[in-house]
Amino acid sequence: MKRMHGAGRDYVPAFGKDYFLPFFDPFVKWLGADRVRGKLLDEARVQPGQRLLDIGCGTGTFAIAIKRRYPDVQVVGLDPDPKALARGRRKAERAALSLQLDRGYAETLPYPDGSFDRVFSTLTLHHLPRSAKRNALREARRVLKSGGSLHVLDMAGAKPYERNRLPRWLHSRLHPQDNSSNLILGFMREAGFSDPENYASDELRAGLMVDYYRAIVIVRTVENALHRQWLHSNPSEVQPMFEHDINHQAGHNGDSVI
Repeated sequence: MKRMHGAGRDYVPAFGKDYFLPFFDPFVKWLGADRVRGKLLDEARVQPGQRLLDIGCGTGTFAIAIKRRYPDVQVVGLDPDPKALARGRRKAERAALSLQLDRGYAETLPYPDGSFDRVFSTLTLHHLPRSAKRNALREARRVLKSGGSLHVLDMAGAKPYERNRLPRWLHSRLHPQDNSSNLILGFMREAGFSDPENYASDELRAGLMVDYYRAIVIVRTVENALHRQWLHSNPSEVQPMFEHDINHQAGHNGDSVI
């Protein structure tokens, strides 16, 4: 696998080589990525006026899909590959959609603290070695607003899913041994996320398995308790959280509300 260099750092281009880029979008679509990305977007509960970041946006397919579904949000995509970004900008122009596509790295996001309501990462983390995964998740936590959430879709690591040659060929060039759900959830907790969970798995064509993750940036307020109830859609589990947050606020006055 060839690693390209930019801004004094390296990155993995589509399929490992620049000349494969024109085949990337059709292949990923054939795998079924649009379907699983759509499920991830459903879970994010995006609201009008929010600001969203797509880390490792590549050719902009998912960022464009977000903007099409939610025209009233601001979508920012980030990727280190200038050729993929150029292709993404052309796609957005053809679709008459306004997107911000920036060149940069997940480990050092070029955005201020607390500047996004949602951060997405789809089919990106498996490209990163362990240290870069950890730093990318820390950066995602840093740029999220209080009450914001992280939504990740990625190749399942350390699982017996390689049933034919294509998955073995793809993963021999990536980092599947560093992409287990336990590792990613641990990095999310270490980064300061609350309630990280690997809430579902799915299968693409060619025997490739993917995992879905989500985590939130917690704020000890009544509003955040309501947000958590809304995000997880399980009132019986979230009610104790709600009571804790109310009592946390009331505790400043020496009272208990519930």
